[in-house]
Amino acid sequence: MLFQWGLRKKQPANSATTKEQEQSGQAKDVPNGSLDTIVNVNIDIVQRTTGNSSDIVIRRFTIGEENPIHTAIVFTDGLVDEKIIYDFLLESLMTVNIPSSFSPKDLFLFIEQKLAAVGGVKHVQQWFDVFSSLLSGQTIIFIDGIPTALSASTKGGEYRSIEEPSTQLAIRGPREGFTESLRTNTAMIRRRIKNLNLWLETMKIGEVTQTDVGIMYIKGIANDEIVEEVKKRLRSIHIDSVFESGYIEQLIEDQTFTLFPTTYHTERPDVVAANLVEGRVAVIVDGTPFVLLAPAVFIQFFQAVEDYYARFDIATALRFLRVLIFFISLVAPAVYISATTFHQEMIPTPLVIAIAAQREAVPFPAFVEALIMEVTFEILREAGVRLPRAVGQAVSIVGALVIGQSAVEAGIVSSAMVIIVSITAIASFATPSFAIAISARLIRFLLMFLAAMFGFYGVIIGLLLMTIHLCSLRSFGVPYMSPLAPFIPANAGDTIFRVPTWAFKERPRLINQANIIRQGENQRPQPPDETNNE
Repeated sequence: MLFQWGLRKKQPANSATTKEQEQSGQAKDVPNGSLDTIVNVNIDIVQRTTGNSSDIVIRRFTIGEENPIHTAIVFTDGLVDEKIIYDFLLESLMTVNIPSSFSPKDLFLFIEQKLAAVGGVKHVQQWFDVFSSLLSGQTIIFIDGIPTALSASTKGGEYRSIEEPSTQLAIRGPREGFTESLRTNTAMIRRRIKNLNLWLETMKIGEVTQTDVGIMYIKGIANDEIVEEVKKRLRSIHIDSVFESGYIEQLIEDQTFTLFPTTYHTERPDVVAANLVEGRVAVIVDGTPFVLLAPAVFIQFFQAVEDYYARFDIATALRFLRVLIFFISLVAPAVYISATTFHQEMIPTPLVIAIAAQREAVPFPAFVEALIMEVTFEILREAGVRLPRAVGQAVSIVGALVIGQSAVEAGIVSSAMVIIVSITAIASFATPSFAIAISARLIRFLLMFLAAMFGFYGVIIGLLLMTIHLCSLRSFGVPYMSPLAPFIPANAGDTIFRVPTWAFKERPRLINQANIIRQGENQRPQPPDETNNE
């Protein structure tokens, strides 16, 4: 089968409001039924349900002088733009003069059609919809005598400004990065893809948090089966809270017991836009700047964003370098342990003598020596990440220098081992994706153990098992090692090699099955013929 959903139990999607209320943890505390016709009764229910929370702002007033009609607006402080409320709702509502013949129903229609100078005005009749809108940054307008309220779009509040991404820096390219606002993130994507077929569907996940999650894809380019699979997996999630896209990632991935990431995450809008054009699906979670992309393939984690902004020969050389860096970070300590413990004959004689002289005073075997240094460096790296930025950098640099030199002088480790561990650490830092770099950090210890047991044979066995495991993985039904395994010649130009931009004729076949053609024919640059011009 193309799509594999593992052992997770499939549950049917529920689209009706009543079924959503039954599944929602919030609905357990929300009054059932419709609104009351009396404003004061509705306000009392709001106050009682929210526990008289101080951030739930209630403003009561009357409209009309001869036959005043009691009205109230309710909004959540911090989730709305108060300037919009005061300038476009309150001012017009409290200063309007209405005829004495106006009934509450006439006033309701008049406010909806004439006075509410904001976007997204809609009717809400059920208490579940009222509180859902209220906690999403909408303003609710209650009118006496009408069992229906108006929900006006006044979302706002404080958000982090758009800044350059801190985890995916680029020498050439845009300097914009995603923020924690869902609408800001979708707007940055739409700014790059001005196409009516760019569709966005939202749902709420998290029975307590009610987190907004968006699914964005290009209709006609994305594979409909993959889109439906993403929706089905998202709808089957029933947990209390979703605070970051990592919650979603762990619940929708194909394979749980693997060290390799099967979904790609990024905080760059240009990366998301480029992947959407290739036929992938983006999952955007409110409250986090990291957007998920599915399906993901292994070679994708070695591609940097500026690869497509630079010449193809430069991008190809850098990709070769990244793959080599990943391989070094994976096997360097294991190769050193194998060579010094079992296969000394493979090392040049002068180098063997130098290493033996260094290790003469070291009381530990090569495996224990490497394990001590690797664990020590991992401790320093974790300390550098958790401490404040200025202090963390000092601890990482000074700690590595001092501990390395002191360990050599104390005879605990050899100078060659310090060099190997340092090269391995630098290589892991140079890997473009943190998700794949941390996988190499963990597999490195397994290869070190195999090297201590069996030498180069153990390293080769470990690499073969890793390759078999990679070939068995799927990401939303797509083979993880494609287009290398299975090999697809038409898509092989964007793997370790990157062909010129004019040669990108087709989109990835296993991701997209609807619209394969990416660009027209004869896109190769054709300079003018100087002979004909003369």
